[in-house]
Amino acid sequence: MKKVFIDGSAGTTGLRIKERLALRDDIKITVLPEETRKDENARKECILQSDAAILCLPDEAAVQAVSLAEGADTVIIDTSTAHRTDPGFVYGFAELTGQRGKIAGSNRIANPGCHACGFIALVAPLAEHGMLSPGAKLSCFSLTGYSGGGKKMIADYESPDRDGLLDAPRQYGLTQTHKHLPEMQKLCGLDYAPVFCPVVAPYYCGMEVTVPLFGSDICCTAEDIKELYRGYYKTGLVHYDENGESFLSACEYAGYDDMSVTVCGGKERILLISRFDNLGKGASGSAIQNLNICLGIEETAGLNIKGKQDENN
Repeated sequence: MKKVFIDGSAGTTGLRIKERLALRDDIKITVLPEETRKDENARKECILQSDAAILCLPDEAAVQAVSLAEGADTVIIDTSTAHRTDPGFVYGFAELTGQRGKIAGSNRIANPGCHACGFIALVAPLAEHGMLSPGAKLSCFSLTGYSGGGKKMIADYESPDRDGLLDAPRQYGLTQTHKHLPEMQKLCGLDYAPVFCPVVAPYYCGMEVTVPLFGSDICCTAEDIKELYRGYYKTGLVHYDENGESFLSACEYAGYDDMSVTVCGGKERILLISRFDNLGKGASGSAIQNLNICLGIEETAGLNIKGKQDENN
């Protein structure tokens, strides 16, 4: 049985990870009680005595936790923004070419950001295969449920006296300095970060990320991209979805841990769309997937996969 310490289990991501792992008989969870959860010595002891530690902390606290594990073989999976572009960490998106092996061979994993992984899933394969120039100036529109904003935002949206402005979608990240932009740019090998338009809407969870393209932006056709996605995403938790619908719901994958990628449009204007749960593949589901890979456990253990259920229907 593997020992896993969850450092920061009070937040939305930490709670979801704890709930998932508690259902498994191959994992023993360690969580510090309220009175010692910020005690440096207690945290260090838990990290050093565990096979893996999942950090569900603010950036500064995550950096401190990593320093406590210096020299230890304990697998560290950091769900914060702190190490996503750090060369000492492996980016935990297993479906990218060669990334699964890097994750398995490392004990320092940076869990992807929710918006970021939806963008990267769409753009990285195109950049890798020369279908998109590194100098491309892209835009990205992303819808998310309010659970992605953490406990305070959840409380605001679920309050019986909530502000009427919360009844409609709200755009944010208006300064174009969103914390996910560095990883979006780096992992896709882009010269420029995209113009990013995240929108939080009045539903609990689910995410829909869209990257619009003109045909002149790419060195291929929409059919070429479809074919690329079909081959690129044969294993793992990302799969190509042959869309036949007039509407695509952002909460289609709520409660699931996999992601679909879709190509819509035609010759002149193309939409690349990914859909997933911001708390699933966008957070806790991805962390558990990375944990499984690092510990040599079946990659999908403890995960809820919509794609498999659809295949059985």
